Amino acid sequence: MYSDKVKVFSGSSNPKLAQAICKELDVPLGQIKLSRFKSGEIYCLFEETIRNCDVFLVQTFSHPINEHFMELLVMMDAAKRASARTINLVVPYYGYSRQERKAAPREPISAKLVADLLNAAGAHRVITLDLHAPAIQGFFNIPVDHLTAMDLLSDHIKKKNIPDLIVVSPDAGGVTRAENLANVLEAPIAMMFKKRYAHNEAVVTHVIGDVKGKTPVIIEDLIDTGTTIVNVVEGLKERGANDVYICATHPVFSGPALQRLDHPNIKEVIITDSIAIPDDHSPRFKVLSIAGLLSNAIRIIKDGGSISSLFKYGGV
Repeated sequence: MYSDKVKVFSGSSNPKLAQAICKELDVPLGQIKLSRFKSGEIYCLFEETIRNCDVFLVQTFSHPINEHFMELLVMMDAAKRASARTINLVVPYYGYSRQERKAAPREPISAKLVADLLNAAGAHRVITLDLHAPAIQGFFNIPVDHLTAMDLLSDHIKKKNIPDLIVVSPDAGGVTRAENLANVLEAPIAMMFKKRYAHNEAVVTHVIGDVKGKTPVIIEDLIDTGTTIVNVVEGLKERGANDVYICATHPVFSGPALQRLDHPNIKEVIITDSIAIPDDHSPRFKVLSIAGLLSNAIRIIKDGGSISSLFKYGGV
């Protein structure tokens, strides 16, 4: 499709997604050597010339997040010193995005720190997906293409023709996301209120909206430990709802999240491959690929056009 001046390389976080992107673009995955010294230091070597090339580095911030983040910085430095024309980061899941503001005194704004480090390391552009807080785009001094998996998720739900569907936001912060999905599905909306005792620990206290006899579709940007989502599911069941569908872009899935979400009151967990999950997961999990979305964004960046053309139901 492109000349040899466009090259895609993968970090170690999600090589399967990088391969799928290259297949969509009809380009070979670039050859890169990534290894560790005995001390744990990261080593990177581009095994082909990238001088005067537009380089796309695919690296999602999955577990172990700090290892993958540092690996990306080392890849960027190697690309810069190898005279790449542009260094474009394809970061499907932007880690540290939940630390985008000070919620208490003496806290960091880690999402801004990550942006500063990527800026300083020499990034020319970032392509990412469903940021926890869209305002994070403003932390960068370079173009950020903020994509969304909303079309993929909503199309999958539409095909199911779920009767008595109601879209549920698991907290006040996710209402806009839930409202967008409800508008697409032409469904009513409900909202949960939670009391949070610690990170990844919350208890449902109130529900706004009538969920009795309805089939909830819970929409989230990410699922981490799964504890909060399971509490939300059980809270909905206590209020007379049917078994639940869950939609989320980023399957962070820390600890025993896969086991927690294999819950008898969850009909399906619909996620994307922004983060790789084990192949032997429960059939309750449906993984939708974002390779087509990311490859189309790369095409538009190289050929010109509007990124908004990728949003069937409006951008983010």
